[in-house]
Amino acid sequence: MLLMTATELTRQFDAEPVFSGLSFSLNLGQRVGLVGTNGAGKTTLLRVLAGLDSPETGEVRLHGESRVGLLEQEPNFTPGRTLFDEARVALAPLQQMHDEMVAAAELVARATDETQRRSAQRRYAHHEERLQQLGAYHLDHRIERVLHGVGFTDAQFTTPVERLSGGEQRRLMLARLLLASPDVLLMDEPSNHLDIDGVRWLEDWLTTLPQGMIIVSHDRYFLDRVATKIFELDRAKIDEYPGNYSAYQKQRAERQLVQQRTFEQQQEYIADQQEFIRRYHYGQRAKQAKDREKKLARIERELVDRPIATSGPAMGFAEASRSGDIVIEACELGKSFDRPLFRDLTVRIERGDRVGIIGPNGCGKSTLVKVLLGHEPASFGAARLGHGVVVGYYDQKMQGLPLDQTAIRAAWPVDDPSATEQSVRNLLGRFGIRGDRAFQTLSSMSGGERSRVALVRLVQSHPNLLVLDEPTNHLDVWACEALERSIQEFDGTVIIVSHDRYFLNQVVDALIVLGGERPRVVLGNYDRYAEIEAHQAAAVAAPAASAAPESRSQPKPRTTRKRKFPYRKAHAIEQDIAEIERDLAHAEAALADPEIYRNGEQVRTLRAKYEQLKARLTEMYEHWEEAVELNG
Repeated sequence: MLLMTATELTRQFDAEPVFSGLSFSLNLGQRVGLVGTNGAGKTTLLRVLAGLDSPETGEVRLHGESRVGLLEQEPNFTPGRTLFDEARVALAPLQQMHDEMVAAAELVARATDETQRRSAQRRYAHHEERLQQLGAYHLDHRIERVLHGVGFTDAQFTTPVERLSGGEQRRLMLARLLLASPDVLLMDEPSNHLDIDGVRWLEDWLTTLPQGMIIVSHDRYFLDRVATKIFELDRAKIDEYPGNYSAYQKQRAERQLVQQRTFEQQQEYIADQQEFIRRYHYGQRAKQAKDREKKLARIERELVDRPIATSGPAMGFAEASRSGDIVIEACELGKSFDRPLFRDLTVRIERGDRVGIIGPNGCGKSTLVKVLLGHEPASFGAARLGHGVVVGYYDQKMQGLPLDQTAIRAAWPVDDPSATEQSVRNLLGRFGIRGDRAFQTLSSMSGGERSRVALVRLVQSHPNLLVLDEPTNHLDVWACEALERSIQEFDGTVIIVSHDRYFLNQVVDALIVLGGERPRVVLGNYDRYAEIEAHQAAAVAAPAASAAPESRSQPKPRTTRKRKFPYRKAHAIEQDIAEIERDLAHAEAALADPEIYRNGEQVRTLRAKYEQLKARLTEMYEHWEEAVELNG
């Protein structure tokens, strides 16, 4: 089913168009990943598709009664509302439809005119069927599921929205969009501000939705799991690639290879023809030369351009000075504020190690980095830096950047008297800050540009220990790849806090995992950690499942954390709940059809199925609540 078409869209702010002549369509169930370099016009395109910006030429057409929802960049909340009430606002149309259904039911009950009664019955049936299709029953439970999914706790539900942090407000806006459930979802970096568990929940949620969606993201792992098609916006045009991000990478490389070969063959042919024309322009073969000249003129109008590969900046870190063999050593390290963040971490980081730090939001990842570096005092235990360690620290909030200064002034090395304007500009250019952008103040730059200036300042400190806290947050895919390559080539030690699983897979060989009772150290990258986690979950689930039938006849010793159901992850149970809710809605719709009551056996079968589904749904809710409480 066709939801949206864009035809010959052009948007221009200055001499060069942001994009020109874009035409594409979006169908029901398609999940399109929109990729492109920073500044390519991805956000502008989403705003045009949402109707918040107007193109110079072309049009966006919605088909049927399709509704569009855009993940907004700036919060638009009503002060004084709680987080839960603000999330409920997204369901206001469903609530209105429910109120209209109740009003129709009341009119049926008191109507004296048969025509009026039948009209009210039709309205009631229509609203009931639509509410069932949209899963509008159990609204509070649905709100809770989504808010939990994006990382909020029950204790935060009553928090006034004005007291939420910027990241929390962004997550609330994502929750509102998912709850509103428009036919077309337009999302700009929806995984930002989510931890790894939140991103995995979002992936699972989106892949079960029937809607069409266009998603701007630099999270390649996310695009691999969610996208069914990739749009690449490059040099004002869109190229389409079926499949996920990995499929796009392969197809793109193949297309460029074919284009390069075609270009080379054309150039070789043109050179041969030009040589023939030059040699025989006069003389007996002049007529043939003239014919070839005409053919060449026709060919040149249809030439294939030389392929220009989109690539990230060169980046790169200087050769690291040699530190001691032990770079950081921590023993029974712990940190508490109003509550414990982590405790009993014992770890040794040696020269050349690449260590990632992962865990849920609020578990203390950034705080751990500061304690390891000595920027924050430990509450328990101790950490020390090794001999000769020079730290280069990238703060995810970039609080150390002087926003009132130009990029070139902010990047100027304070301890290098040999630095010149050209040498600093060359370094900025290596990180993608070129031309006049070097003389722009940081306050006028995008988040991606600021992060690149912060990386330049890091290079200027000549570290042998790189400590990077969420370095990919503002970088496009190509800049992420450049940073990965730079870290891989760096001969010092690296500590990285990140929720970017693809990035972690490329650059780390060990992980410190926070968020449980005690921190864990896992040897390997993110995929290795996920594999270990899956094996542990399976090991826990297997005996629980086999013991379940016996538990009714053989009493077991009581524990403080007794399970009623086999171990399952909450997000897996949520998928089953969604499926049961869909089946229940279909059964309710069938029972609302007067025609079905002509067949008594069919009615009895359908009612029995309906009661079974209701009982199963109640059981699954209990299972989900147990998983949320006990899984940790």
